[in-house]
Amino acid sequence: MAHHPEQGWSLLCNGVLLFEDTGELLPDGQIIAPHRGGARLMAV
Repeated sequence: MAHHPEQGWSLLCNGVLLFEDTGELLPDGQIIAPHRGGARLMAV
């Protein structure tokens, strides 16, 4: 595994590139778009 937070990505041991915005690039070249969820509310 390689982790490069300054660049916004990590390389997992299975060959998947995981991006800080939750997007993924799979070893076969398939692209998984970032997950755009709504804002989460936190109880204070």
